[in-house]
Amino acid sequence: MQVQIGVPELCAVIRDRIASTPHSRLPFAEFMELALYHPQFGYYAAQASQLGQAGDFVTSAHLSGDFAELLADQFVDMWQRLGQPRPWQLVEVGPGQGLMADSILQHLHTHHADCLSALHYTLIEISPALRAAQQQRLDRWQSHLPLQWCALNDLSPESVTGCIFSNELVDALPVHRVTLTASGLQEHYVTLASEPQRPFTTVLAALSTPELATYFDDVGIQLTCPPYAAGFTTEINLAARRWLQQVAAKLQHGYLLTIDYGYEADRYYSPARSQGTLQCYTQHAHHDDPLVNIGQQDITAHVDFTALQIQGEQSGLVTLGQVPQALFLMALGLGDRLNALAQLQATDQDTLNRALHRRDALHQLINPLGLGQFNVLVQGKGLTTAAQTQIQGLTQPAFG
Repeated sequence: MQVQIGVPELCAVIRDRIASTPHSRLPFAEFMELALYHPQFGYYAAQASQLGQAGDFVTSAHLSGDFAELLADQFVDMWQRLGQPRPWQLVEVGPGQGLMADSILQHLHTHHADCLSALHYTLIEISPALRAAQQQRLDRWQSHLPLQWCALNDLSPESVTGCIFSNELVDALPVHRVTLTASGLQEHYVTLASEPQRPFTTVLAALSTPELATYFDDVGIQLTCPPYAAGFTTEINLAARRWLQQVAAKLQHGYLLTIDYGYEADRYYSPARSQGTLQCYTQHAHHDDPLVNIGQQDITAHVDFTALQIQGEQSGLVTLGQVPQALFLMALGLGDRLNALAQLQATDQDTLNRALHRRDALHQLINPLGLGQFNVLVQGKGLTTAAQTQIQGLTQPAFG
């Protein structure tokens, strides 16, 4: 991995922002927001093409169209449980390059035309570069259904009947970093450094918001008691709680489906995980230094699913279930797809190679050491009892 300072224009923006603050420092969360989401120079604005096999990281949607097709089957199940409303909505938050939307729409077009005919599809995207890529990819669907791009704030309160969903979105929301010290919990701030080859450094200081002080009590973690020791460092994702509250307010009748890597609070904040989960990704390599390659690398942290469930309940949502991605996809029929590939009688090498590639991708989606251990959280609002029970992806798949 080649280490650089980062995008010069972005570094200049961050320097100016630091200089404008009373104490010449930014909470790490504000630094992370600029590094990822600055509208001109942030990672997701300038590096939109650096996703997928040729880029910095791969998501489930990049591996195989099967992932999106199985999700589409789940959406059909949800539509039916809602009583097949017309219209109904799918709202995808953080659609990346539009790969998943394209595969979902193609699957509905081929296998569930009645569902597609009722659908309004909305893409929530803040990156102009990614929005342009999505619009180019999805242009062919404009004549088939209402397709729109907007900001989350543009959706009216309680306007969505359907499902709001995301895949690997919450892990990239800006996080606060905190460290337990002899004098209590302190926060990481980014400030100017004296080294020209490393213009930024971090310092510890008082918490920037009272929310950080109460967060661990909210999720049932006694951080100031043994076995936690001075030096314990971790992340707090206040942006995830605000995001979930905002999303819940848009939902009238339907579901919120969140797929991401992370843990429930007792595992996330285990004393053994004493340096947190923050990771940076570039060129399929990962490290834990966010102060290099600024604007040229992704920065992520695992998701605290306990916080999402609690915030959901406080925002009027009901937790319908949470399962590993592997079980979710198996319940939706991934095993049947593997069995069909095993029965394939290939007559030429190209067909065989495509089948082997697809089989490998399907196995990666359920690998318990990789994507298969991602969590799938399903929450609901305004649902009848029948609409809350036996969601297809949450049922136990039959083995053997």
